[in-house]
Amino acid sequence: MRAGPSQEEIRRHNLGALLRHVHLGGPTSRAELTSRMGLNRSTIMALTSDLTAAGLVREELPRETGRAGRPSLVVRPESSRVYVFAFDVGPDRLAVARVGLGGVILDRRESVRRRGAFDLEEVVGALAAFARQMHRKTRADTVCVGAAAAVSGGVDRSDGVVRYGPNLLQAEAPFGEALARKLGLGLQVSVGNDANLGALAEHTRGVGVSVRDLIYLHGDVGVGGGVIAGGHLLGGHEGFGGEVGHMVVHPGGRLCGCGSHGCLEAEVGERALLEAAGRTTEGPLGRDAVRAVVDAADRGDIVAQAALSRVGDWLGLGVANLVNIFNPEMVIFGGMLREVYLGSAAQVRSRLAIDALPAHREKLRLRTSELADDATLVGAAELAFAHVLADPLEALARVGG
Repeated sequence: MRAGPSQEEIRRHNLGALLRHVHLGGPTSRAELTSRMGLNRSTIMALTSDLTAAGLVREELPRETGRAGRPSLVVRPESSRVYVFAFDVGPDRLAVARVGLGGVILDRRESVRRRGAFDLEEVVGALAAFARQMHRKTRADTVCVGAAAAVSGGVDRSDGVVRYGPNLLQAEAPFGEALARKLGLGLQVSVGNDANLGALAEHTRGVGVSVRDLIYLHGDVGVGGGVIAGGHLLGGHEGFGGEVGHMVVHPGGRLCGCGSHGCLEAEVGERALLEAAGRTTEGPLGRDAVRAVVDAADRGDIVAQAALSRVGDWLGLGVANLVNIFNPEMVIFGGMLREVYLGSAAQVRSRLAIDALPAHREKLRLRTSELADDATLVGAAELAFAHVLADPLEALARVGG
């Protein structure tokens, strides 16, 4: 029979838990940490002392107390000293951010990307160049503790290989390994599906904070989804979970990039909307093209209104299926689907009223992404910080911090 956790294991767990409170909640008093974590004051003091000595947090007097007596010290994340690199590879852009502990974006770079399958070396070279530019600008006392990337495709969580991505790749790509090599910082690069990381971001820092069961739907050229159940991201057996865009909602419908017909992605994606609205798909694409259809519908364009109604109906059917299966408290629309939902909310809700189980839809909240275009980038940063929050001192030791 295995013995219970040792004192050292308990201490490491508590260090991570305290750092997570400060990382996600921002500056927090010792008194509040004592209440939230259910530990005594002397234990909280010892934990904060350890994290302060490691350079992960600092303690200071509160600016205002409003109370008599000795004020409780406030614990703040060392955002300017401890940071990660977050990368986002989208169909139209490459984005890199240097994100400090506490979720503060300290620096960022972004460039337009030509659509279509990417050249792995070209993309990781551009991302690494941006990161090195930012790294050279940092102070000598700063420490990079991790790196992670959001990619539109199925990512094997065991090795960071992108196994498939109909809108980005023509073959498997060892993305994490290639980017780590180009970075040359001695860091492993974690890789995650963009929609899964968008779900993580909205759950930890967006409209879904404190919501334990939610679905995040992300649309660009394609459609993906991330599911938070009981406060945890569902990744699937090998990390490929959440490919809701390839749920068939219209058998025999439009051809999808995956080779099937009538997938949710094919029926509600950017191309489906633009073609239904009579807009050419040979000209400028992306969020601006989608917004133009929504704006036209708002101005009374009946063709644009019909297109949004058609796409909204398929979107509502897809959401109804997901609601019936997962019974979420909230569904969040991000990426291009943010605009699509805003233009077709009535149709989506109408379809839910018909096809979602009454008990499941009764308390369901439909929301748009609070983090907007930064959702996947913020999610990548949270993925990069994950090992630090799990074992702060060990993570620092590995990077020489």
